[in-house]
Amino acid sequence: MAIAATGDAWAQTSPRPNSGPGLSPDPFGTGTGASTVLPAITVTAPRALEAEPTNAASEKRISGETLNTRPIERPGEMLEAAPGLIVTQHSGEGKANQYFLRGMNLDHGTDLAIWLDGMPINMRTHGHGQGYADINFLIPELVEQMTVKKGPYWAEEGDFASAGSLRLAYADRLDRNVVSATGGSFGYWRGLAAGTIPFGKGYLTGAAEFVAYTGPWQVPDNLRKYNGFLRYSEGTPDNGLAITALAYSNSWHSTDQIPVRAVSDGSLDRFGGIDQTDGGDTQRYSLSMRWTRSDEQTASKVEAYAIYSTTNLYSNFTYFLDDPDNGDQFQQSDKRKILGLNASHLVRHQLAGLPSETTIGTQVRYDDIAVGLFKTVQRTPLSTVRADQVSESSVGIYAKNTTQWTDWLKVTLGVRGDFFTASVASDNPLNSGAISAFIVSPKAGIVFGPFDKTEFYLNAGMGYHSNDARGATITVNPADPTTPQAAVPLLVRSKGAEIGVRSQRFRGFDTSLALFILDFDSELVFVGDAGTTEASRPSRRIGVEWTNSYRPTSWAAFDLDLAFTQARFSDYSSEGNLIPGAPDFVGSAGITLGADTGWFGALRLRSLGPRPLTSDGSVWSSFTTTLNGRIGYVFDSGIKINLDAYNLLNTQGSQIDYYYTSRLPGEAAEGVADRHFHPIEPLAFRLTLAKAF
Repeated sequence: MAIAATGDAWAQTSPRPNSGPGLSPDPFGTGTGASTVLPAITVTAPRALEAEPTNAASEKRISGETLNTRPIERPGEMLEAAPGLIVTQHSGEGKANQYFLRGMNLDHGTDLAIWLDGMPINMRTHGHGQGYADINFLIPELVEQMTVKKGPYWAEEGDFASAGSLRLAYADRLDRNVVSATGGSFGYWRGLAAGTIPFGKGYLTGAAEFVAYTGPWQVPDNLRKYNGFLRYSEGTPDNGLAITALAYSNSWHSTDQIPVRAVSDGSLDRFGGIDQTDGGDTQRYSLSMRWTRSDEQTASKVEAYAIYSTTNLYSNFTYFLDDPDNGDQFQQSDKRKILGLNASHLVRHQLAGLPSETTIGTQVRYDDIAVGLFKTVQRTPLSTVRADQVSESSVGIYAKNTTQWTDWLKVTLGVRGDFFTASVASDNPLNSGAISAFIVSPKAGIVFGPFDKTEFYLNAGMGYHSNDARGATITVNPADPTTPQAAVPLLVRSKGAEIGVRSQRFRGFDTSLALFILDFDSELVFVGDAGTTEASRPSRRIGVEWTNSYRPTSWAAFDLDLAFTQARFSDYSSEGNLIPGAPDFVGSAGITLGADTGWFGALRLRSLGPRPLTSDGSVWSSFTTTLNGRIGYVFDSGIKINLDAYNLLNTQGSQIDYYYTSRLPGEAAEGVADRHFHPIEPLAFRLTLAKAF
């Protein structure tokens, strides 16, 4: 078996034949289900899937081969293979990442739906923020493929998917076993073992990971992460069964954002922290099942899952502003059980004598949540701001039809309906209650072509995101029960449209251009940091995305992605119409080199553009640009060694910037309005040694 130096099998597997003229070649988008374990685990969902037809200029399928060529500092950065997406971290390595896409600061996941093997990663009514999506349990080497869809145009995508959705799939089996060890700067250590054995009628695949990290911070991260994966699978992703168990535990200290004024006057180091007891711990355990059956006429899929998770976060963003004696640290706790079911059935048929396929599906989810916000001192409880028991359920039903009207015209029409219901039992009965909501979202897409390997697209649709259920039943401020608090809708409407083109006219070159618009009726969010709800204004984003990849030979690949967005509140206010935290530019570029054996390497440049930090534009963040690299060698014996380097230019940029009022010891009681930032880690190296057998 060939050893791919960059973690690539160079698309040795042929793409699947189309199931019908112009229709979807793979109704489930689940790849081959197998991976070739090379000196680092390499997934063999073939690169050819990346060239398959899409239904929008911004839709993209990315193989595990491509994903694993990228030098990434943390698991969430693997998602940056989605064009226009930037993933940062403004706290300890166990907290959910910060996401930026289509001119949106998505916080920890609102309006970006993330799935793994049919399980939702986004958390509703979470202690730290709506849509909280913690991807730190991901084992990147196991990812077989990722499907990227942007905009509210997809009938199968519901809550949190207005800006986009990412669907990741782990491989069902590994052709070779592997062990690897990594050590690097600032006390980074990682061990990974994975493999597959025959078991009964199928295969048993397992992986175990341990990570420890100190970090460059004056207060060490002391990260300790344990991760496990076990899957039994039979057949293929299109006709088979898979049962998967995941287990994850993590604990850490964190250095959160710090005020610029303290760094400027020399009283605080760039990598220093003010509250040295911030941090957290989290656990996630899940059991899931996938069952599929398909033939030339039909394709059925059922996914079921059960998830248990806990999160405790200790944060202090304002230091001594609210409580000069004890400080402003608070604890956000979230403990939940989730049950869910996804089912779909596709039928290929004739419509007026033309090839057509119709899909109907449902998505059911139930969350049982214990969530709380507490004032603390050095992680010791002082008082309860609010504590709630929440039950939240949703049922989504969708249908879509795709018909190939001519050899150059394909039309997809879809609609989904979502019903939500939630009950909140709060420690303050005035904030208890029950609420329900229903929303209908039509979708449409048109594909013109191909004309000389070039296709043109029109897409439009409506979507939504859910708000925190506590914000929908609130009547008084939890921190001050004498102050009334206005409730917000449980579901918030979004609308979007896109026009684009994609061309593969030249051999090895794939380019696409998309112009989009995305509206929200109101950017309503529950502010978990304060325990209250803020209703912001209606908004509009208009942007353009240009995505390119070029593979002139089997041993060289180049990519360039650029995205520009204008984000504005769409009503008038004397405060201004800029949306704080919304980036107007995201860019990335990469080079990957390497043959089956011998030397290999990669360089990746990523840039996050300036963001307004106030609505009037008086304060802005700066560009943040980093360069990462990889160099290594693959021996004929199956041993691989590679060196990854992060922030090669030693950029002193920010992972995140905010502008708000805080108070340091000795400052005036009203505090100081200032920019607060979390720095990018300095130049760092990690050396990995792996062996496949």
